Amino acid sequence: MPSFDIVSRIELAEVDNALAGITREIGTRFDFKGSKCKVERQEGVLNIVADDELKLKQMHELLKVHMTRRKVDPAALEYKPPEKASGNTLKQTIVLRQGVDANLSRQLIREIKDSKLKVQASVQGDELRVTGKKRDDLQAAIAVVRGMKIDQPLQYINFRE
Repeated sequence: MPSFDIVSRIELAEVDNALAGITREIGTRFDFKGSKCKVERQEGVLNIVADDELKLKQMHELLKVHMTRRKVDPAALEYKPPEKASGNTLKQTIVLRQGVDANLSRQLIREIKDSKLKVQASVQGDELRVTGKKRDDLQAAIAVVRGMKIDQPLQYINFRE
């Protein structure tokens, strides 16, 4: 029976490469000279330290640019509110969203069922499997999901006959 999987994954190696590029650029840019700005990754979380609000915004722009260059969708970044840190600096946590969580999977299943396509969607861990008898129905299901306004990047993998 034809099927495909809906997943949300980020290549952490590409994220590390983007962070290395950001670190290099911070070291060479004139407006960052003498600042304590840095960005580091721990598991699925990025930590940004910046001197002030302006430098924090510049760090966000650098993050978007370098992530896009490395083909990592910046929509996968979930920004938490900045906090005051020691030495009059700001610290911000950014979560890398991976996997299709329960709320998103319920929303996707509801939308697929409401489209009246002859496909079935089931949750398999942190991904969603869609099966159907016809390949055209599966492609229509992909079109339905792509038409939704979802703030998390999704990939469609394992399209099988």
